[in-house]
Amino acid sequence: MNVVALAGGVGGAKLAAGLSEVVAQNELTVVVNTGDDFDWMGLRICPDLDTVVYALAGLNNPQTGWGVQNDTFHVLDSLRSMGCDTWFRVGDRDLATHLFRTRELQAGISLSEITRAICRMIGIGIKVLPMTDSSVPTIIDTDEGTMPFQDYFVRRKCEPRTRGFTFHGIENATPAPGVLSALECANAIIVCPSNPFVSTGPILAVPGLKPALGASKATVAAVSPIIAGRAVKGPTARMLEDAGVAVCATSVAGLYRDFVDIFVVDVADEMLRPQIESMGLGSRALPILMDTPQSRVALARKLLDTII
Repeated sequence: MNVVALAGGVGGAKLAAGLSEVVAQNELTVVVNTGDDFDWMGLRICPDLDTVVYALAGLNNPQTGWGVQNDTFHVLDSLRSMGCDTWFRVGDRDLATHLFRTRELQAGISLSEITRAICRMIGIGIKVLPMTDSSVPTIIDTDEGTMPFQDYFVRRKCEPRTRGFTFHGIENATPAPGVLSALECANAIIVCPSNPFVSTGPILAVPGLKPALGASKATVAAVSPIIAGRAVKGPTARMLEDAGVAVCATSVAGLYRDFVDIFVVDVADEMLRPQIESMGLGSRALPILMDTPQSRVALARKLLDTII
């Protein structure tokens, strides 16, 4: 059984970790958003890749969902004392990842090769792939002008209203090695409960990704990032509102209707299933809130039982 997960953000990392408990390591591939990637203090930061990798290794901070558990912040504190703007919070152990990645990139090693090396060094046998090796930064069009994603998300705490999203250079990007072959060989493809605009949106925008999803013989299922009209984490609800659509699972299903076979809502949204099915999609209602490690595994198991 070959399973591919499309993931970004904390929700994607949680479900990827759950899947890793019920799928053999050599049968699971996680394709991760890299639109969030940016440079900080001269270092290349890949927030979604690191969040997924740390979650799969059991190293992630359970309180925030990102970063390394029990990390220290001595370097950041020292930078602050030197007058540096430390709006982006990087721990000391996390910093080692960024130093290693930046050195390897400067040596001409691709992001996918570096990610494979990091996984190997921390004992992950699961294939974690960036969506592309190209730099395709997400730019947010807001009521205050355009701004890089991390400025909007971290520095400005999602306060500006969003008007649109651009993935700079995406038209020239290609899927990272292994992405298309993983989709072709998959028995199940799962779109994790990630933000559809800035987490799964960049993945789907990589040329060749959507056609590969359409050509795959696998069942494609997507899990809603909205439960009972609210986002579990992040700005998904606000972005749906800014887009002028209802803040509900049905709106997300509409964004995915051209390539998804089954859209999974929470049991609290059971009443939305007829609307989703009227779009030509199959639907299921499952407990999709992943607030404990056990619930992540339970959701992963029920998803696979549902779609395979």
